Amino acid sequence: MKAVQYLTVGSAPEVVEVPVPEPGPGQVLLKVTAAGLCHSDLAVMSWPAEQFPYPLPMTLGHEGVGTVAALGSGVTEVAEGDEVAVYGPWGCGRCRTCAEGRENYCPHAAGLGIMPPGLGSPGALAEYMVVDSPRHLVPLHGLDPVQAAPLTDAGLTPYHAIRASLPKLVPGSTAVVIGVGGLGHLAVQLLRALTSARVVALDVSKEKLELARSVGAHETLLSDGEAAARVRELTGGTGAEVVLDFVGAEATLAVAAASVAVAGDVTVVGIGGGTLAVGFGGGLPFGVSASAPYWGSRVELVDVVGLARQGLLSSHVETFSIEEAPAAYERLHAGEINGRGVVLPHKISPSGV
Repeated sequence: MKAVQYLTVGSAPEVVEVPVPEPGPGQVLLKVTAAGLCHSDLAVMSWPAEQFPYPLPMTLGHEGVGTVAALGSGVTEVAEGDEVAVYGPWGCGRCRTCAEGRENYCPHAAGLGIMPPGLGSPGALAEYMVVDSPRHLVPLHGLDPVQAAPLTDAGLTPYHAIRASLPKLVPGSTAVVIGVGGLGHLAVQLLRALTSARVVALDVSKEKLELARSVGAHETLLSDGEAAARVRELTGGTGAEVVLDFVGAEATLAVAAASVAVAGDVTVVGIGGGTLAVGFGGGLPFGVSASAPYWGSRVELVDVVGLARQGLLSSHVETFSIEEAPAAYERLHAGEINGRGVVLPHKISPSGV
Protein backbone atom coordinates (compact mmCIF):
# COMPACT_ATOMS: atom_id res chain seq x y z
CA MET A 1 0.00 0.00 0.00
CA LYS A 2 1.02 3.65 -0.34
CA ALA A 3 1.88 5.69 2.75
CA VAL A 4 3.27 9.17 3.38
CA GLN A 5 6.27 8.78 5.65
CA TYR A 6 8.81 10.97 7.37
CA LEU A 7 11.94 8.93 6.72
CA THR A 8 14.87 10.86 8.16
CA VAL A 9 15.20 13.98 10.29
CA GLY A 10 15.38 17.07 8.11
CA SER A 11 14.03 15.43 4.97
CA ALA A 12 10.75 16.11 3.18
CA PRO A 13 7.98 13.51 3.58
CA GLU A 14 7.77 10.91 0.83
CA VAL A 15 5.19 8.54 -0.62
CA VAL A 16 6.47 4.99 -0.16
CA GLU A 17 5.20 1.45 -0.58
CA VAL A 18 4.77 -0.52 2.65
CA PRO A 19 2.93 -3.75 3.52
CA VAL A 20 -0.72 -3.57 4.49
CA PRO A 21 -0.73 -3.94 8.28
CA GLU A 22 -2.61 -6.72 10.04
CA PRO A 23 -4.64 -6.08 13.18
CA GLY A 24 -3.48 -7.90 16.28
CA PRO A 25 -5.70 -9.02 19.16
CA GLY A 26 -8.06 -6.23 20.19
CA GLN A 27 -7.08 -4.05 17.23
CA VAL A 28 -8.98 -2.78 14.18
CA LEU A 29 -7.79 -2.35 10.59
CA LEU A 30 -9.23 0.66 8.76
CA LYS A 31 -9.34 1.41 5.08
CA VAL A 32 -8.56 5.12 5.33
CA THR A 33 -11.04 7.27 3.43
CA ALA A 34 -9.71 10.72 4.44
CA ALA A 35 -6.82 12.15 6.46
CA GLY A 36 -6.18 15.77 7.47
CA LEU A 37 -2.94 17.73 7.16
CA CYS A 38 -1.93 19.71 10.24
CA HIS A 39 0.65 22.35 11.16
CA SER A 40 1.65 20.01 13.98
CA ASP A 41 3.09 17.70 11.34
CA LEU A 42 5.25 20.54 10.06
CA ALA A 43 6.37 21.31 13.60
CA VAL A 44 7.37 17.68 14.14
CA MET A 45 9.33 17.63 10.90
CA SER A 46 11.20 20.78 11.97
CA TRP A 47 12.61 19.28 15.17
CA PRO A 48 16.38 18.63 15.22
CA ALA A 49 17.70 15.09 15.56
CA GLU A 50 18.72 15.53 19.21
CA GLN A 51 15.14 16.47 20.15
CA PHE A 52 13.24 14.07 17.91
CA PRO A 53 11.24 11.67 20.12
CA TYR A 54 9.68 9.26 17.63
CA PRO A 55 11.00 6.20 15.79
CA LEU A 56 11.61 6.64 12.07
CA PRO A 57 10.39 6.01 9.45
CA MET A 58 6.98 7.22 10.61
CA THR A 59 3.72 7.28 8.68
CA LEU A 60 2.23 10.74 9.19
CA GLY A 61 -1.37 11.81 9.78
CA HIS A 62 -3.15 12.19 13.12
CA GLU A 63 -6.54 13.15 11.65
CA GLY A 64 -8.13 10.07 10.15
CA VAL A 65 -11.45 8.50 9.23
CA GLY A 66 -12.09 5.23 7.48
CA THR A 67 -14.09 2.07 6.97
CA VAL A 68 -13.50 -0.95 9.19
CA ALA A 69 -11.74 -3.47 6.95
CA ALA A 70 -10.76 -6.25 9.38
CA LEU A 71 -10.97 -7.08 13.06
CA GLY A 72 -8.36 -8.50 15.39
CA SER A 73 -9.34 -11.36 17.65
CA GLY A 74 -11.69 -10.41 20.46
CA VAL A 75 -13.10 -7.27 18.85
CA THR A 76 -16.88 -7.13 18.98
CA GLU A 77 -17.63 -3.42 19.40
CA VAL A 78 -17.43 -2.62 15.67
CA ALA A 79 -18.12 -4.55 12.47
CA GLU A 80 -16.55 -4.64 9.03
CA GLY A 81 -17.97 -1.86 6.89
CA ASP A 82 -18.56 0.58 9.77
CA GLU A 83 -17.55 4.16 8.93
CA VAL A 84 -15.66 5.71 11.83
CA ALA A 85 -13.46 8.58 12.94
CA VAL A 86 -10.24 7.91 14.84
CA TYR A 87 -9.78 9.49 18.26
CA GLY A 88 -6.08 10.33 18.25
CA PRO A 89 -4.68 10.97 21.77
CA TRP A 90 -4.40 7.37 22.95
CA GLY A 91 -3.90 6.68 26.64
CA CYS A 92 -3.34 3.62 28.80
CA GLY A 93 -7.08 2.96 29.00
CA ARG A 94 -6.89 1.88 32.65
CA CYS A 95 -6.30 4.97 34.80
CA ARG A 96 -8.94 7.29 36.23
CA THR A 97 -8.25 9.93 33.56
CA CYS A 98 -8.76 7.45 30.73
CA ALA A 99 -11.87 6.03 32.41
CA GLU A 100 -13.31 9.54 32.18
CA GLY A 101 -12.55 9.58 28.44
CA ARG A 102 -9.79 12.18 28.88
CA GLU A 103 -7.07 10.10 27.29
CA ASN A 104 -5.52 13.33 26.01
CA TYR A 105 -4.35 13.86 29.61
CA CYS A 106 -3.38 10.27 30.44
CA PRO A 107 -0.43 10.53 32.86
CA HIS A 108 0.94 7.11 31.92
CA ALA A 109 0.92 7.10 28.10
CA ALA A 110 4.41 8.54 27.58
CA GLY A 111 5.99 6.21 30.13
CA LEU A 112 4.33 3.22 28.51
CA GLY A 113 5.45 4.25 25.03
CA ILE A 114 1.86 4.83 23.87
CA MET A 115 1.86 7.40 21.08
CA PRO A 116 -0.88 8.88 18.88
CA PRO A 117 -1.22 7.80 15.25
CA GLY A 118 0.99 9.99 13.08
CA LEU A 119 2.81 11.24 16.16
CA GLY A 120 4.87 8.19 16.98
CA SER A 121 2.53 5.39 15.88
CA PRO A 122 1.72 4.71 12.19
CA GLY A 123 -0.78 7.34 11.10
CA ALA A 124 -3.65 7.92 8.72
CA LEU A 125 -1.74 9.14 5.66
CA ALA A 126 -1.85 5.67 4.21
CA GLU A 127 -4.30 3.45 2.42
CA TYR A 128 -4.78 1.38 5.59
CA MET A 129 -4.02 1.91 9.28
CA VAL A 130 -4.32 -0.07 12.48
CA VAL A 131 -6.16 1.42 15.46
CA ASP A 132 -5.06 -0.03 18.78
CA SER A 133 -8.54 -0.33 20.31
CA PRO A 134 -12.17 0.01 19.16
CA ARG A 135 -12.70 2.50 22.00
CA HIS A 136 -10.82 4.98 19.82
CA LEU A 137 -13.41 4.79 17.03
CA VAL A 138 -16.38 7.16 16.83
CA PRO A 139 -19.22 6.32 14.39
CA LEU A 140 -19.76 8.83 11.59
CA HIS A 141 -23.46 8.00 11.16
CA GLY A 142 -23.37 9.02 7.49
CA LEU A 143 -21.20 12.14 7.88
CA ASP A 144 -19.06 12.84 4.80
CA PRO A 145 -15.53 11.48 5.48
CA VAL A 146 -13.93 14.54 3.88
CA GLN A 147 -15.82 16.74 6.33
CA ALA A 148 -15.20 14.38 9.23
CA ALA A 149 -11.41 13.98 9.05
CA PRO A 150 -10.54 17.52 10.26
CA LEU A 151 -12.97 17.19 13.14
CA THR A 152 -10.68 14.70 14.90
CA ASP A 153 -8.19 17.47 15.71
CA ALA A 154 -9.04 20.77 14.01
CA GLY A 155 -12.58 20.48 15.39
CA LEU A 156 -11.92 18.62 18.63
CA THR A 157 -9.08 20.82 19.88
CA PRO A 158 -10.95 24.15 19.72
CA TYR A 159 -14.10 22.52 21.08
CA HIS A 160 -12.14 21.34 24.12
CA ALA A 161 -10.59 24.79 24.54
CA ILE A 162 -13.87 26.67 24.19
CA ARG A 163 -15.78 24.40 26.59
CA ALA A 164 -13.44 25.40 29.40
CA SER A 165 -14.39 29.06 28.93
CA LEU A 166 -18.13 28.68 28.42
CA PRO A 167 -19.02 30.26 31.81
CA LYS A 168 -17.39 33.52 30.63
CA LEU A 169 -18.97 33.51 27.16
CA VAL A 170 -22.27 35.00 28.28
CA PRO A 171 -24.50 37.41 26.35
CA GLY A 172 -22.63 40.66 25.79
CA SER A 173 -19.21 39.01 26.01
CA THR A 174 -16.51 38.96 23.33
CA ALA A 175 -14.33 36.08 22.15
CA VAL A 176 -11.24 36.70 20.03
CA VAL A 177 -9.89 34.04 17.66
CA ILE A 178 -6.29 34.65 16.60
CA GLY A 179 -5.40 32.68 13.47
CA VAL A 180 -8.18 31.54 11.15
CA GLY A 181 -6.54 28.44 9.72
CA GLY A 182 -7.57 24.80 10.00
CA LEU A 183 -8.48 25.10 13.69
CA GLY A 184 -9.43 28.77 13.81
CA HIS A 185 -12.16 28.65 11.16
CA LEU A 186 -13.81 25.81 13.08
CA ALA A 187 -13.37 27.70 16.37
CA VAL A 188 -15.38 30.60 14.93
CA GLN A 189 -18.22 28.22 14.08
CA LEU A 190 -18.07 26.52 17.47
CA LEU A 191 -18.27 29.87 19.26
CA ARG A 192 -21.33 30.80 17.20
CA ALA A 193 -22.97 27.41 17.82
CA LEU A 194 -22.23 27.18 21.54
CA THR A 195 -22.36 30.78 22.77
CA SER A 196 -23.98 34.16 22.27
CA ALA A 197 -20.63 35.96 22.43
CA ARG A 198 -19.48 38.41 19.80
CA VAL A 199 -16.75 36.67 17.77
CA VAL A 200 -13.77 38.72 16.57
CA ALA A 201 -11.33 36.97 14.22
CA LEU A 202 -7.72 38.09 13.66
CA ASP A 203 -5.33 36.97 10.95
CA VAL A 204 -2.55 38.35 8.75
CA SER A 205 -4.26 36.98 5.63
CA LYS A 206 -7.16 38.85 4.05
CA GLU A 207 -8.26 35.60 2.40
CA LYS A 208 -8.51 33.89 5.79
CA LEU A 209 -10.39 36.84 7.23
CA GLU A 210 -12.88 36.45 4.39
CA LEU A 211 -13.24 32.79 5.38
CA ALA A 212 -13.80 33.88 8.99
CA ARG A 213 -16.61 36.21 7.92
CA SER A 214 -18.16 33.52 5.76
CA VAL A 215 -18.33 31.07 8.68
CA GLY A 216 -19.81 33.52 11.16
CA ALA A 217 -17.29 35.96 12.64
CA HIS A 218 -19.00 39.19 13.66
CA GLU A 219 -15.83 41.25 13.22
CA THR A 220 -12.53 40.61 11.44
CA LEU A 221 -9.27 42.46 12.03
CA LEU A 222 -5.79 42.26 10.57
CA SER A 223 -3.47 40.82 13.18
CA ASP A 224 -0.95 43.64 13.36
CA GLY A 225 0.42 46.15 15.85
CA GLU A 226 -2.97 47.87 16.09
CA ALA A 227 -5.07 44.74 16.58
CA ALA A 228 -5.23 44.83 20.38
CA ALA A 229 -6.22 48.50 20.38
CA ARG A 230 -8.99 47.74 17.90
CA VAL A 231 -10.27 44.90 20.09
CA ARG A 232 -10.43 47.30 23.04
CA GLU A 233 -12.27 49.83 20.91
CA LEU A 234 -14.83 47.20 19.95
CA THR A 235 -15.30 46.27 23.62
CA GLY A 236 -15.59 49.80 24.99
CA GLY A 237 -12.09 49.62 26.41
CA THR A 238 -12.58 46.54 28.56
CA GLY A 239 -11.08 43.86 26.32
CA ALA A 240 -12.29 40.38 25.41
CA GLU A 241 -13.48 37.90 28.00
CA VAL A 242 -11.82 35.05 26.09
CA VAL A 243 -8.86 35.09 23.70
CA LEU A 244 -8.00 31.91 21.81
CA ASP A 245 -4.59 31.96 20.12
CA PHE A 246 -4.32 29.34 17.39
CA VAL A 247 -0.85 30.54 16.37
CA GLY A 248 1.07 30.73 19.62
CA ALA A 249 3.93 32.91 18.36
CA GLU A 250 5.49 35.73 20.36
CA ALA A 251 3.67 38.38 18.30
CA THR A 252 0.23 36.79 18.62
CA LEU A 253 0.64 36.11 22.34
CA ALA A 254 1.49 39.78 22.80
CA VAL A 255 -1.78 40.64 21.04
CA ALA A 256 -3.64 38.15 23.25
CA ALA A 257 -2.20 39.62 26.45
CA ALA A 258 -3.08 43.14 25.35
CA SER A 259 -6.61 42.18 24.24
CA VAL A 260 -7.90 40.19 27.21
CA ALA A 261 -10.17 41.70 29.83
CA VAL A 262 -9.71 41.64 33.58
CA ALA A 263 -10.53 38.14 34.87
CA GLY A 264 -10.63 36.86 31.29
CA ASP A 265 -9.13 33.74 29.72
CA VAL A 266 -6.12 33.48 27.41
CA THR A 267 -5.99 30.03 25.82
CA VAL A 268 -2.87 29.12 23.86
CA VAL A 269 -3.61 26.41 21.30
CA GLY A 270 -1.03 27.14 18.59
CA ILE A 271 2.48 25.76 18.81
CA GLY A 272 4.31 28.76 17.36
CA GLY A 273 6.96 28.65 20.08
CA GLY A 274 6.02 31.85 21.89
CA THR A 275 5.74 32.31 25.65
CA LEU A 276 3.29 34.20 27.80
CA ALA A 277 4.41 35.85 31.04
CA VAL A 278 2.11 34.86 33.90
CA GLY A 279 2.39 36.32 37.36
CA PHE A 280 1.63 39.40 39.42
CA GLY A 281 2.80 42.37 37.37
CA GLY A 282 3.68 40.08 34.46
CA GLY A 283 1.76 42.02 31.87
CA LEU A 284 -1.65 40.31 32.06
CA PRO A 285 -4.63 42.08 33.61
CA PHE A 286 -5.64 41.03 37.12
CA GLY A 287 -7.46 37.73 37.43
CA VAL A 288 -6.62 36.43 33.96
CA SER A 289 -6.39 32.66 33.57
CA ALA A 290 -3.92 31.30 31.03
CA SER A 291 -3.99 27.73 29.75
CA ALA A 292 -2.45 25.53 27.08
CA PRO A 293 -4.96 22.71 26.50
CA TYR A 294 -4.13 19.58 24.52
CA TRP A 295 -6.46 17.97 21.98
CA GLY A 296 -9.74 16.81 23.61
CA SER A 297 -11.59 13.91 25.19
CA ARG A 298 -13.32 10.99 23.52
CA VAL A 299 -16.78 12.19 24.51
CA GLU A 300 -15.94 15.64 23.13
CA LEU A 301 -15.17 14.06 19.74
CA VAL A 302 -18.62 12.45 19.85
CA ASP A 303 -20.03 15.95 20.52
CA VAL A 304 -18.10 17.48 17.62
CA VAL A 305 -19.26 14.82 15.17
CA GLY A 306 -22.81 15.42 16.40
CA LEU A 307 -22.52 19.17 15.78
CA ALA A 308 -21.30 18.51 12.24
CA ARG A 309 -24.17 16.09 11.58
CA GLN A 310 -26.60 18.82 12.69
CA GLY A 311 -25.08 21.22 10.17
CA LEU A 312 -23.60 23.50 12.85
CA LEU A 313 -19.97 22.77 11.96
CA SER A 314 -18.46 22.54 8.48
CA SER A 315 -14.82 22.07 7.51
CA HIS A 316 -13.55 24.26 4.68
CA VAL A 317 -11.31 21.80 2.85
CA GLU A 318 -9.05 21.33 -0.14
CA THR A 319 -8.53 17.71 -1.15
CA PHE A 320 -5.44 15.93 -2.46
CA SER A 321 -4.47 12.46 -3.60
CA ILE A 322 -1.88 10.60 -1.55
CA GLU A 323 0.74 11.27 -4.24
CA GLU A 324 0.06 14.99 -3.85
CA ALA A 325 0.52 14.95 -0.07
CA PRO A 326 4.22 16.04 0.01
CA ALA A 327 3.42 19.04 -2.20
CA ALA A 328 0.36 19.79 -0.08
CA TYR A 329 2.60 19.98 3.00
CA GLU A 330 4.74 22.52 1.15
CA ARG A 331 1.65 24.59 0.42
CA LEU A 332 0.55 24.31 4.05
CA HIS A 333 3.95 25.57 5.18
CA ALA A 334 3.65 28.50 2.78
CA GLY A 335 0.19 29.41 4.12
CA GLU A 336 -1.47 28.64 0.80
CA ILE A 337 -4.19 26.29 2.09
CA ASN A 338 -7.30 28.12 3.24
CA GLY A 339 -9.01 25.94 5.85
CA ARG A 340 -7.85 22.33 6.06
CA GLY A 341 -6.01 20.15 3.58
CA VAL A 342 -7.44 16.63 3.37
CA VAL A 343 -5.79 13.67 1.67
CA LEU A 344 -7.95 10.96 0.10
CA PRO A 345 -5.64 7.91 0.05
CA HIS A 346 -7.68 6.02 -2.53
CA LYS A 347 -8.21 8.99 -4.84
CA ILE A 348 -6.58 8.72 -8.27
CA SER A 349 -4.08 11.53 -8.77
CA PRO A 350 -4.39 13.78 -11.84
CA SER A 351 -1.43 11.97 -13.39
CA GLY A 352 -3.32 8.70 -13.11
CA VAL A 353 -0.75 7.18 -10.74
